[in-house]
Amino acid sequence: MNTKLLAKIGYGLLLLAMIVAPFVGAYPVFVMKLMCFALFAAAFNLLLGFTGLLSFGHAAFLGTAAYITGYSMKFWGLSPELGMLAGTLGGALLGLLFGWLAIRRQGIYFAMITLALAQMVFFVCLQVPYTGGEDGLQGVPRGKLFGLIDLANDLTMYYVVLAVVVAAFLLIVRTVHSPFGQVLKAIKENEPRAISLGYDTTRFKLLAFVLSAALTGLAGSLKTVVLGFATLSDAHWTTSGHVVLMTLMGGLGTLSGPIVGSAVVVLIENKIGELGTFLGRITGFEWFNTLGESVTIVTGLIFVVCVLAFRRGIMGEIIAWVGKRRTP
Repeated sequence: MNTKLLAKIGYGLLLLAMIVAPFVGAYPVFVMKLMCFALFAAAFNLLLGFTGLLSFGHAAFLGTAAYITGYSMKFWGLSPELGMLAGTLGGALLGLLFGWLAIRRQGIYFAMITLALAQMVFFVCLQVPYTGGEDGLQGVPRGKLFGLIDLANDLTMYYVVLAVVVAAFLLIVRTVHSPFGQVLKAIKENEPRAISLGYDTTRFKLLAFVLSAALTGLAGSLKTVVLGFATLSDAHWTTSGHVVLMTLMGGLGTLSGPIVGSAVVVLIENKIGELGTFLGRITGFEWFNTLGESVTIVTGLIFVVCVLAFRRGIMGEIIAWVGKRRTP
């Protein structure tokens, strides 16, 4: 059985699991949040994993889109599809501005420029009255999709989010395997050689940056519609750090890595308290009961273990192991 067929079977099983998840006890809102972060990580991986550009400012696109979608739906009365479209376009336009300013720099200079620009966006979100400041933008209605489908029902909202995330992931897959995606890989591997072959690498990197920002904006828009609010944490630099962690932990430069990495990080953040209580009950150690207060420590330890033991990330190591097994 070849690797492509194995990948198709794996994605098919994952899609099937996501379809039946609400009927086997999974909490729809939690799984929807997980899908939003999976899309966020996949969009970031398109930039870092396939183009080689490390951005520390991707939270700016997530937060900006979240606020645009929330404000337009709450105060302008836009429908969900138009609100999400406005948020996605907002993320893309901000990505165009960020890319135009930063794309001619490389390495740590590029990363620091994106971080500085993202902190400026965070300050704007904190100061302008439209975002609600530290309280965030709350009470965003889900509305009716195309005026027909009532998204107030969690199950209906779940399958809408699943359809959007699957479509966005297919777009990423198509981009990676297109001639455009092959040029991005060439830029990552050896940019001077790509230039010598006649490619305008600056233009290609800018397009990749804008596409990544737009998909990140879509993730932020979905998150606002699902949860009904947008907060400053969406635009904070720690969120940019989280997406880097998700991508590296899952497997840089793999299509499935961001999905696995985001699932691990989100599960840790949301379920570590329950795990600590369970461990405290069966072991008798009181320290485990406080594990929920030490999420960042646990996440950091797991990241260190992954870096030391799984240099390619979880899915990267699995793919490498399957490749070795197939080699005579």
